[in-house]
Amino acid sequence: MSDIAATTVHEAYAFACMRCGHGWEQAYEIEHHVDASHHAFVVYKADGERVPSPLSTPTCTNCGGHVVRIMRAGRVSTVQQLLRNQGRGYGSGSRDKAGAQAPGGPPQPVEPSKDDRVAATAAPTSGHHWHLSDLLHPFHRR
Repeated sequence: MSDIAATTVHEAYAFACMRCGHGWEQAYEIEHHVDASHHAFVVYKADGERVPSPLSTPTCTNCGGHVVRIMRAGRVSTVQQLLRNQGRGYGSGSRDKAGAQAPGGPPQPVEPSKDDRVAATAAPTSGHHWHLSDLLHPFHRR
């Protein structure tokens, strides 16, 4: 098929498998083409490889399941960062034995280090298996 014109758009999506709870993010290069018959078509590429549209039938990279929630980019990395910070004691607040806030006022937000920032194309670095409840917990109403 010969192309007449092509434009490329960069998009990133977050995914959560409803079967195993695995969460991941992926960046895509979306190429919009028009063939010689003036029919538009789209080509998705991830890491330079042509892939099927992530919006039509996404597949879990962990279990191969097809019941996958698609979210805007940053959702999975935000939850992963929250879970890492909870493990360090952030978010619990520092209180004395009586339950009052410790001197110095409320805990200040911590600027994430370069290592804590998760790019949309980064592969998970830890061996932790993310469960669906881990990913959705910050979005529950209290």
